[in-house]
Amino acid sequence: MEPLLPAQARVVGCLLEKELTTPDNYPLSMNSLLTACNQTSNRTPVVSYDEPTVSNAIENLRAEGLVRVVYSRSNRVDKYRHVLDEVLDIDVAERAVLAVMLLRGPQTTAELRARTERLHAFGDERAVEAVLEALARRQEPLVVRLERRPGQKEPRWAQLMCGVPAPEDYQPADEEPRVPRSERVSALENRIEALEEETARLRADHEALDQRLRAVLE
Repeated sequence: MEPLLPAQARVVGCLLEKELTTPDNYPLSMNSLLTACNQTSNRTPVVSYDEPTVSNAIENLRAEGLVRVVYSRSNRVDKYRHVLDEVLDIDVAERAVLAVMLLRGPQTTAELRARTERLHAFGDERAVEAVLEALARRQEPLVVRLERRPGQKEPRWAQLMCGVPAPEDYQPADEEPRVPRSERVSALENRIEALEEETARLRADHEALDQRLRAVLE
């Protein structure tokens, strides 16, 4: 598999995330996927992609066999779903971890456990560690452990779907942005994401109503 470009990684991460958090609205339409890519919560970095950027990413992902279009007579718009579970043979826990890493970059085990809470319930950090180690032991590893640098309290893990981590991912702790303790921010992040997902759901409902109205008028 060719390394994913940033826009491709964001699209894949969003499809993985929304499949697990909002299954009733999955697969995603282009509008829903744009909203997911451009969320301001639970995203690092925050981006502002336009439709051509996301559309191009989708076409490249389709060429790689990682994304498929879902056609339906009841839908006037194309919808998209990932097939990483088929291509890479990864289970729900592994998809949850990869989704968060694709959307938020390298993280500690504690951060991953907190940020995957809405995607998959891990019993403790050891359960997350077991998933990470399994992904790292694959014939073609999907994650790598970034060794703890002087001044850092914990090592971080990075996904390899975008290739080998960049040098800045290994930066010393005094150069990296401070991350609030997950216990203090996870509830707020979840509330913000829930509001954004509700907005996406309402947009999807609006699309469906618009399609029905057009069908009646035709």
